[in-house]
Amino acid sequence: MKDALLSIIIPVYNTEKYLKRCLDSVIKQTYRNIEIIVVNDCSPGNAEEIIHYYMEQDNRIKYITYEKKQGVILC
Repeated sequence: MKDALLSIIIPVYNTEKYLKRCLDSVIKQTYRNIEIIVVNDCSPGNAEEIIHYYMEQDNRIKYITYEKKQGVILC
C-alpha cells in the first residue's frame, strides 16, 4: 500500500526569523510523501528569498504569495 500524501501548510507573515528553522524541520521529517505549501501573506523582510532558496533545494515545496495582504480569514 502506498503512503498517503500529507500536505503541510506553512503560513508566513513577519516570521522570517523562524522560517529557516521551520523549513529545515519539515524537510528532515522521516515521512517522505509530503507536500510543503508555503503561503506568504506579503511578509516584510527577506521571507521570499528564503522560500525561493528552499524551493531550489526541495521540489516538494509549493509557493503561494499574494500581491495584497489577506490577513486572517475566518470561515
